[in-house]
Amino acid sequence: MRRLLFLPFLCASPLLANTQLALRPGEQLTYRVSWGLFAHAGEITVAARTETNESKPCTLVVTTTSTRGFLRGLYPFDARAESVFVNDTGRMVVHTEKSLAGKKPTDTLLTFDYEKKLADYRDLVRPEKNQLVKLPSGDPMDLITCLVQTRAWDLKPGEQRDVLVMFEEEPYELTFHALGYETVRTPLGSFNTLVIEPRMEKTAPKGMFKRGSTVRVWIAQDEQRLPVRFEVEFKFGVGVSTLTRYQPPTEAVANADPRP
Repeated sequence: MRRLLFLPFLCASPLLANTQLALRPGEQLTYRVSWGLFAHAGEITVAARTETNESKPCTLVVTTTSTRGFLRGLYPFDARAESVFVNDTGRMVVHTEKSLAGKKPTDTLLTFDYEKKLADYRDLVRPEKNQLVKLPSGDPMDLITCLVQTRAWDLKPGEQRDVLVMFEEEPYELTFHALGYETVRTPLGSFNTLVIEPRMEKTAPKGMFKRGSTVRVWIAQDEQRLPVRFEVEFKFGVGVSTLTRYQPPTEAVANADPRP
């Protein structure tokens, strides 16, 4: 997914064992991505549903990413990522990604062995990249699901939290800092939000952090605590992702008052 320059949004949480995933079955968030002169350069959709893995109740998080509009004519891109989280531990056990940029496909699989602190990375297109990756302390999440997980935090300005985020086969140890409050306007209305910024401080910066990129997440300070905006700033531009549609979890719909 990080092949789209305007979509390498990061998020984080200290997701320890027995921590509840912030996405519930039936819940879906859709974001419009803008980049420079392109007001609708792409779209991200994140959805959760019930799944079973080795007879254990799980939550499957499916993220789809694609370019839109004029930019799609210049750079056609489609991707699908799936992450399986075991409900009773909150741990991600499997993560897959498939994408097609023009005629260039990718197809990867990550499985996790928490007892051995290893991730088994498989590249089904380029098997020479297959490897076992040693994991630092902490329970990893994929970057998009982790982005949504920030809604489960209760940070105040000046506070921070550490998290482990997987970028393909690479674990990133990130520290997220709560900066302050801002009002954000979206197609769903205006929100009072908390601005959170990840920084790579515990280890030598790598990837986009080594290149000086800045990422920020805006979390609504209401009952739903939706991540309503994400932004990544590079030397050559800023990508902004704005929440445009929200579907509540199935449980919330079922329990809704049917009266008008």
